Amino acid sequence: MNYQHITVAGSGVLGSQIAFQTAFKGFVVSIYDINDDAIERAKERITKLKKRYQEDLGATDDAVNDAFNRISFHSDLAKAVANADLVIEAVPEVVNIKTNFYKHLAEVAPDKTIFVTNSSTMLPSQFAEATGRPEKFLALHFANEIWKNNTAEIMKHPGTDMDVFQDVIEFAKAIGMVALPLQKEQPGYILNSLLVPFLEAAQMLLINEVADPETIDKTWMIATGSPKGPFAILDVVGITTAYNIANGKAQAGKKEFEKLAAYLKTEYIDKGKLGTASGEGFYTYPNPSYMKPDFLQ
Repeated sequence: MNYQHITVAGSGVLGSQIAFQTAFKGFVVSIYDINDDAIERAKERITKLKKRYQEDLGATDDAVNDAFNRISFHSDLAKAVANADLVIEAVPEVVNIKTNFYKHLAEVAPDKTIFVTNSSTMLPSQFAEATGRPEKFLALHFANEIWKNNTAEIMKHPGTDMDVFQDVIEFAKAIGMVALPLQKEQPGYILNSLLVPFLEAAQMLLINEVADPETIDKTWMIATGSPKGPFAILDVVGITTAYNIANGKAQAGKKEFEKLAAYLKTEYIDKGKLGTASGEGFYTYPNPSYMKPDFLQ
């Protein structure tokens, strides 16, 4: 693995985190986004990340400032990828946006450049043809707050070159991740293949009026020793995401998810209760009841 210049395409919440973590570990990073407004928002996000690294990792002023100084910002894709050894795509989870992005990227990226997608819902084989270099394309999926939740799920498609697969595994380790290779394509990778059914089971207990969120979480936490129950996890994931998943399954004809989607919309989203991001979801923040000393009694 001889990667030195990394381009991150898409500077949303996770794209910004990926860029800063990569720069923090010593790589030269270019961020690409579609316009100057998006670039300004990226700079604001990354400036806030400096403080999180100091609080959570004990990073020094010099370390976070040096990381920031290794990042350049571009709204011209050709300039952003001019020296790229690796492009990490973190653009919106919409098929035609990703497809069009890869077609454009294929035209301007050097022949040496490896492409990876951070998509959490789509498979690399969906875009392999659009990349123009399917053998140099695969998925590299991160969790939110990657400096703490440092998983990197690396998933190849049938056409991925095995040397490229190994190089991306080594890169993930080089930026401080625990590399988790998948040997074949799987929607949801490992984490979401386990997490989504678990969260859905909890939500079904709620809408079927079996128990309330606190009782369900308490059961899980006591029985397994987990620090959070499913509804506390849903608040972190975001109730909008939970709604989108439920609504997608409802539209695919799964009747039980119609009731869940309607409930999440009327009882939470319409009332501005979106989870930890809005200060209220199934719990109220910053001091949710599940963190109180007597919750498990």
